[in-house]
Amino acid sequence: MVKVAVTGALGRMGSGIIKTITETDGLDVVAAIDIPNHPKKGQDVGELTGLGKIGVALSTSDELEVVLKESGAEVLVDFTAAAPCVQTAKTASKLGVNLVIGTTGFTPEQRAEMEDAISKNKVAATISQNYAVGVNIFFKTLELLAQKLGDYDIEILEMHHKFKKDAPSGTALRAAEIIQNNLNRDSNVIYGREGMTGERTKEEICIHALRGGDIVGDHSVIFTTEGERLELSHRVTSRQSLVSGAVLAIKFVAQKKEGIYNTFDVLDLN
Repeated sequence: MVKVAVTGALGRMGSGIIKTITETDGLDVVAAIDIPNHPKKGQDVGELTGLGKIGVALSTSDELEVVLKESGAEVLVDFTAAAPCVQTAKTASKLGVNLVIGTTGFTPEQRAEMEDAISKNKVAATISQNYAVGVNIFFKTLELLAQKLGDYDIEILEMHHKFKKDAPSGTALRAAEIIQNNLNRDSNVIYGREGMTGERTKEEICIHALRGGDIVGDHSVIFTTEGERLELSHRVTSRQSLVSGAVLAIKFVAQKKEGIYNTFDVLDLN
């Protein structure tokens, strides 16, 4: 039985992950963590998330080290925000707890700090902007399209709910990174357009970020040339796709001793 701790336990992703873990053989929720001074601290997280009592009290991130030690957690899952995630990863890795990280919006410095702690403490971690199985097939397909349609104009469009704090999405940034790594020409990423921008340059890959309503996550990459357009799209209609992918990552990372992995590793797409 793999013992799992979940941060952001009462958030949209955290609560979904807890629910799915309780329904998955071989996994057990042993700790549920949320923000400091949470008014529901100490209450059963199963009752707070509509599952019924599961015997795990909500704890807070200011006592993370104690909670991880006492619970015996082997894997910690974090889908929160960049700054607290870095601190959580440092604390967990110091204690030998493996990590599944789905948080986005890291600065290069934050990402480096987090990865340095993971490597120094010799734990295993999966870090991904998007754990949905379908979106990783989307990423893999982009490798081929960028290689074969490298002389086309390329634009990226992403849409998310009005509550999302970072833009562009981590998934859109990952798509742009994959495209750039597979092009046979120079390229640069820009973000939206305004004013007299002049003609589109051949080198630019433009990311457009839309926000509104309750859109879970839509991503499209558009390849255009004279007389032809090819669009590759992925749409998430439920966070369960992200949750299910995260659970696969928990099982994967629980079997690893050390190293930093991504969803291509989890899904054997390399």
